[in-house]
Amino acid sequence: MMPDSVPNQTIDSDEYLGFCKFLEDSCGIVLGDNKHYLVTSRLNRLMRKHSIESLGALLAKLNKGLDRVLHDDTVDAMTTNETSWFRDRYPYELLKNELLPACEDNLFGKVRVWSAACSSGQEPYSISIVNQEYHRVNSASKTKIEIIATDISPSMLEEAKAGVFDKMSLARGMPDDLKKRYFEANGEGWKVQQQVKNSIQFREINLMNSYASLGKFDVIFCRNVLIYFSGPKKTDILSRMSAALKPNGFLFLGGSESVTSYTDRFEQILTPRGLYYKNRP
Repeated sequence: MMPDSVPNQTIDSDEYLGFCKFLEDSCGIVLGDNKHYLVTSRLNRLMRKHSIESLGALLAKLNKGLDRVLHDDTVDAMTTNETSWFRDRYPYELLKNELLPACEDNLFGKVRVWSAACSSGQEPYSISIVNQEYHRVNSASKTKIEIIATDISPSMLEEAKAGVFDKMSLARGMPDDLKKRYFEANGEGWKVQQQVKNSIQFREINLMNSYASLGKFDVIFCRNVLIYFSGPKKTDILSRMSAALKPNGFLFLGGSESVTSYTDRFEQILTPRGLYYKNRP
């Protein structure tokens, strides 16, 4: 029988370093030193589920590359899925008040937005609600929005697609008026209305892999994601995101993130509402 927890001392330095290498190679996450407790606390349930007794045994199975479910479950367990509605507010205010109006002259009448690392869906749904609010006020606008929401975690994507949230998660940033306007009661939770879902496509994407299949975007949200990557990987991701953005397209990063020292492909735009980046032509 598997114990309820795997003590930190069962992880020797070679096993820990081997797991760090697996994680970085698989999804770019850099653990750094002295994260033994994080590894054991995140993997305990997974190791019980797969009847694996030690990190060394888990690593051996992962390195064989024969069990895709185990691989995905491991990456899923180690991925941070912290999110909230309208996080930091200002990107959504900018989207509604400046960026959507600026896209009105889009030749094809469509604004394409990428929500990278969308987790359980609060970000893409927030973007869609902002678009709904924009059109509610600007009823003459004919501009359509297409939101591509991606994540590395299949389980998070399934949760996001369902669009059902409990009261506690809605309390994290969802104003009451918008909850009444864009959600409907669903048991003990609330479900996103179909009109909000219609503009969103959910896809499984590893940011370490190609984005070519996603097409070109007017706006990319990649917020509070780059902090988990090494410097060279940040440079690579930002360069490929620049290629995925249209000339003069917009990039939102997290409040503690910056393109500085990683790429010169973006111009920093500082406004009274907050900071974003414009893709250089």
